[in-house]
Amino acid sequence: MIEAGVHIGGETRRGAGGEVELAEPATGEQLATLALAAESDVDAAVDAARAALAGEWARAPATERARLLHALADGLRAGRNDLAAVEARNVGKAISSVKAELAAATETFRFYASVAAAPSGRTGTLGGSLTHYSLKQPVGVCAQIVPWNYPLMMAAWKLAPALAAGCTTVLKPDPRTPLSALWLAELAAEVGIPAGVVNVLPAPGTPVGSHLVAHPGVDKVAFTGSTATGGEIMRLCADPIKRVTLELGGKSPSIVFADADLDEAIPASVWSIYYSAGQSCEARSRLLVEASVYDEVVSRFTEAAGRLKVGDPLDAETHMGSLIDAGHRDRVHGYVERAGGAGAEVVLGGELPDGAGAFYPATVVANVDAGSEAAQEEIFGPVVAVTPFADEREAVAIANGVRYGLMATVWTGDPNRAQRLARRIDAGTIGLNMPYTAFPGVAFGGFKQSGFGRELSAGALEEYLEEKSVIVAAGNRPSNPFGL
Repeated sequence: MIEAGVHIGGETRRGAGGEVELAEPATGEQLATLALAAESDVDAAVDAARAALAGEWARAPATERARLLHALADGLRAGRNDLAAVEARNVGKAISSVKAELAAATETFRFYASVAAAPSGRTGTLGGSLTHYSLKQPVGVCAQIVPWNYPLMMAAWKLAPALAAGCTTVLKPDPRTPLSALWLAELAAEVGIPAGVVNVLPAPGTPVGSHLVAHPGVDKVAFTGSTATGGEIMRLCADPIKRVTLELGGKSPSIVFADADLDEAIPASVWSIYYSAGQSCEARSRLLVEASVYDEVVSRFTEAAGRLKVGDPLDAETHMGSLIDAGHRDRVHGYVERAGGAGAEVVLGGELPDGAGAFYPATVVANVDAGSEAAQEEIFGPVVAVTPFADEREAVAIANGVRYGLMATVWTGDPNRAQRLARRIDAGTIGLNMPYTAFPGVAFGGFKQSGFGRELSAGALEEYLEEKSVIVAAGNRPSNPFGL
């Protein structure tokens, strides 16, 4: 049995917010006992972060911060097998996916270690005796809030650029999936990152998360989660004018044209919705198919999805584990039932399974109207909505006809069409004849209600830096504009 709490000022201790039991989503068995954070823990963590910011961390050479980020990456790699097992049990997803996420987290720390010294100021002359240069300094204390679906990977996405920039952090993981973030905080202390630089507070969004966001000692908020919660965070940050970056929901399409290589497009499209049981903001949960190949694609997609192995997250052969909990599974099932009632055809799955665990089968809903709930709302489960289109113009209209704009994949044998759609589709990332989404060094973020700001790229480091301009009078004439 794992006992977990909060990590503040370099030490793990019990939180003051009461104790809860964490169950494994796939089995219902108890995994851990967690002492949640309370508002008093937020105050202590922010104080610790501010003290660390005033200490040596913000002034440390970029090379020193880079060394420590590499040490974090080394520690992740060394502990990867045990950590992957804990993460799979805590989240319920297949361990094959968890291992890929752990590798991505490791490479994220390495990438930001490599660019920690990259941001540089500018210099120039203003004419006459005036010259100028700019300085860059850490934004300050950053509140970072990550969701339950990628606890470790999202923690790395948030922490790595903040630490590379010299900021200090208070990270709030979802209280259902805090174990890997707490492990990471303890690793940070072990490798020598100063106390107070990384603080971790598992807690509910209300009231503890709200208190963290609104705390006067917090200078910036970075959030990954639902669009609705992102809106609430913006409101809390509006009055004090805090820096904010938001990575929110998605309703991303895979667009399959008749000239695509279907032998590649179909299995890749199956992966792009079901690889995390659909519990991913950039999952391609809409499959848009050109009418002339619609029946073939639906048939072949359904056959391939029906061969996915759903079961024990710790089994290396499992493709999909469980959903996060029974309540979320019931929510997903409600979407499927309503889609069927609205005239769409459930051609695969769509039934609540018997037995323990929050499992839900790979589900295909065909003939979905582009304006219906199933095509517009983020179901966040292993459910794909299939819609036909007549031509390129209609494909773009349907792809852009949602409030989100995070990811899109285009499958076509026409390279000119691929480039046209890359320009015309409103999404932060466009995949052309490939399903993959996120790589360290490639900016990741959304259009419209999928949020603003970018993560993973070198440019994301700038989100954690302030630029200061310095103007210098180099001449010997006094400044006396009033002629006094």
